Amino acid sequence: MADAAKILALLDRLVAFDTQNPPGQETEAARFLATVVAGFGFNATLQEVAEGRANLVARLDNGPGSTLAFNSHIDTVPVGTGWSSDPLRLVERDGRLYGRGSCDAKGSIASMTEAARLLAARKDEWSGTLLLTFVADEEIDGTGSKQVTTEAKAKQAPIDAVIIGEPTSNQVHSAHKGVLRPLLRVNGQTAHSSRPELGINAIQKAGLLLSLLDAEDKRLRHRHHDLVGPATLTVTRIFGGIADNVVPGSCEIVVDRRLLPGEDSDAALAELQELLVHAREEHDISAEVVDVRTVAGAAETAASSPIVRFSLAANAQAAPEGFTGGCDLVHFRAIGSDGIILGPGSLDQAHKPDEFVPKAELVQATELYRDIALAMLRR
Repeated sequence: MADAAKILALLDRLVAFDTQNPPGQETEAARFLATVVAGFGFNATLQEVAEGRANLVARLDNGPGSTLAFNSHIDTVPVGTGWSSDPLRLVERDGRLYGRGSCDAKGSIASMTEAARLLAARKDEWSGTLLLTFVADEEIDGTGSKQVTTEAKAKQAPIDAVIIGEPTSNQVHSAHKGVLRPLLRVNGQTAHSSRPELGINAIQKAGLLLSLLDAEDKRLRHRHHDLVGPATLTVTRIFGGIADNVVPGSCEIVVDRRLLPGEDSDAALAELQELLVHAREEHDISAEVVDVRTVAGAAETAASSPIVRFSLAANAQAAPEGFTGGCDLVHFRAIGSDGIILGPGSLDQAHKPDEFVPKAELVQATELYRDIALAMLRR
């Protein structure tokens, strides 16, 4: 059975590693995890992603059969402000475990590691390869999982199926949205603020553009996927002006465009470019895309896939759900791996102060990971 004390002790150690991304600095946490799983008999190696950043890749070969990966990410979003306790120290209150990453997604890593211990102790019940890929840089660019999947493809070492550890309240999700984050620049003309008629106020022009972007979001919401819901477009950041007494000559806007399975990021960017042409021709707004900060596709695994069917059976769940955030499943799907998303905690608690994971869900997740693996790798 899952050992709750071991899971909590592991999560306590993981939360204490400061892996806020940027800059990430996941290597020390990856090295700690390598030591832990090597104790279970896994062949554990660190896969360098960048200076100070590494994935843990560990494998347990147990005879012929498929390869199943447990994947989750070591990095977290920045701590931010507004916490009731030290965000880098795991604190238990009323059955909840608080700390940055407790939910997204170090709780999944703790449960997957305990499941790996249980499976290593029951090698007579399964055959195949169990792969652990606990990765860097999921929160920004997916660099860690991209490297795992690129090397697997180059070495012709297929990963037949993967369980992505993300907060789903332990429900089976078989699809997720993608994301495209362009940086837009609205152009104006600087002038002394006492003579504003000599300039073109880029912030005021940006205000007009915000209305057009809001209308575009409403249009996109008519596109709907049965599992993940609507496509969306959200303005998440805005920067403008150089001084209190200068008419701003430029204003920058970051747009978060959520993609549905089947949508193409290039096509979505082209739609945004068309909107900017309309803004210039109809509203005298000069704006351009100057950078694409993030691009990650959406993904979906067919409901008929064994990993989906076995996961639903293990969870006594009637049908799969959809993950509204982005995650690393898309990189595994790109090399032909089927996969699901499942983990303790709720996405509602991620990326905010007082992030927490319910203590009971950690044990439940461990047992689900174990049971799905036994079904997928049965002799």
